[in-house]
Amino acid sequence: MAIGFFGLALFLFLTLDFDQGSPSTASAASSSQNVEITYGTILKLMHEKTKFRLHSHDVPYGSGSGQQSVTSFPNVDDSNSYWIVRPMPDTSTKQGETIPSGTIIRLQHMRTRKWLHSHLHASPISGNLEVSCFGGESESDTGDYWRLIIEGSGKTWKQDQRIRLQHVDTGGYLHSHDKKYARIAGGQQEVCGVREKRADNVWLAAEGVYLPITESK
Repeated sequence: MAIGFFGLALFLFLTLDFDQGSPSTASAASSSQNVEITYGTILKLMHEKTKFRLHSHDVPYGSGSGQQSVTSFPNVDDSNSYWIVRPMPDTSTKQGETIPSGTIIRLQHMRTRKWLHSHLHASPISGNLEVSCFGGESESDTGDYWRLIIEGSGKTWKQDQRIRLQHVDTGGYLHSHDKKYARIAGGQQEVCGVREKRADNVWLAAEGVYLPITESK
């Protein structure tokens, strides 16, 4: 596990943009509580009810949009379940800043560099809103925008907080359930969007490399 975190820290050093007030180090965290989540952090999102991790891989949906599929994955040690927390484009937000509840964020899949995305296509199993990965480093649109909603009294996103992610364009909440794919993604659960709050659309930040807060100058 330590080797995996070291590799992620090296990835941060080599590939992320450190021009805007970036910190000098990255801290690895797997189970610490009260760790602030900042822009630039690489993390896994754990579905609270089933404990599966939000996951994607370079396999397209066979229906709907045909875009890169998104599932939830049972195994903790999987590199395709890492996501980079990014702000909306063309903002003054800097890497290392904390993220208040109500903020619109984007999640970039670390391996394929595409964005967590949703739209009005039907999801393959349940027929809810499809969630996919779309675009790339220089290609992103409002379908990649998700509003962070912290459950409870917390004001900024921390590792131990229960959150929901509400898709801005459709109003759907990022959702998973115990219905699993049988073939291409056998054993993995469907991820989709639903327009009402349910117990199945609560997530928590899990394993990852958490960038320290950048001090204001």
